[in-house]
Amino acid sequence: MPLWPVYLGTNEPHDGISQLPPPPPWRAFDGEPVLDQPEAPTVSADRAHRAETYRATQETVQLVNAALYLRRPLLVTGPPGTGKSSLVYAVARELQLGPVLRWNITSRSTLHDGLYQYDPLSRLYAARQAPAAETGIEDHLRLGPLGTALLPYARPRALLIDEIDKSDLDLPNDLLNVLEEGEYEIPELIRTTRDTPSAEVMIDGSDQRVTVERGRVRCRAFPFVVLTSNGEREFPPAFLRRCVTLRLRQPDDSHLTDIVRAHFDEEPDAYAQTLISRFLSRVGGGDLATDQLLNAIYLARSSDLAAESLDELAERLMPYLSEAPQSDAF
Repeated sequence: MPLWPVYLGTNEPHDGISQLPPPPPWRAFDGEPVLDQPEAPTVSADRAHRAETYRATQETVQLVNAALYLRRPLLVTGPPGTGKSSLVYAVARELQLGPVLRWNITSRSTLHDGLYQYDPLSRLYAARQAPAAETGIEDHLRLGPLGTALLPYARPRALLIDEIDKSDLDLPNDLLNVLEEGEYEIPELIRTTRDTPSAEVMIDGSDQRVTVERGRVRCRAFPFVVLTSNGEREFPPAFLRRCVTLRLRQPDDSHLTDIVRAHFDEEPDAYAQTLISRFLSRVGGGDLATDQLLNAIYLARSSDLAAESLDELAERLMPYLSEAPQSDAF
């Protein structure tokens, strides 16, 4: 029987993704050849910690499941430090989706960058160095994070497209067709299909190679795609209607206490509770990030400074991140 919710927000790994019901008919994909989930490499300590300590709200759990069921990207917006990028690591860990693919967006990012990179100069150099050796295009081509996520895996891959609002104005529109159709072409490979109908190409994040038939890639299980935005720009309606939108807000007292408890693996002490209260009292004056509070609590736990010095240090560690009227809460 189908399971709702598939993602529980408990941070305990389970195989609930296997009970995800079939996609809506308009979001069904049939890419081949079917690929097994790649083995998860050793995860860096910071990313593992972020995944294990993420605390999802009920709204987050509901909208993550909506994106999974509908096979739609999840657009996550909100102030800095509210856990936008950590969400995908938490979901991937709980649902055992394998290593997270990450595409960090800049003003120069293009759709091509996310799909694949081809280096014709390295191919030319290799041919000159060893004229008699065969050097195919596939030896100089690597799939990008988006291109890898859209391979025909039997289970969804997790993809983070971080800070999409920093992109060129055209990128969201350029993404529309690829995310809607779940497929793309590699023209450099298509031109060689008469002689080599299939090619073994490297994927993002590892030296593993996968087979691409006739220069075309089509997904099978639509990936769990999280696009993050700090709200610095508006997106086209056509882009928004193809996404499930989640707006994260600054956590309230109980949620913030839960976050602190998760990060330090114990109940906040009296001074930590004081810092939480002061942090919350300042939130209305401008943007603050939760990790600023965590930094202040960590230093308070790790030093023997007097209370007055700790207060002064905490104030310096929690400046507003945007233009806003300053307050004298500290």
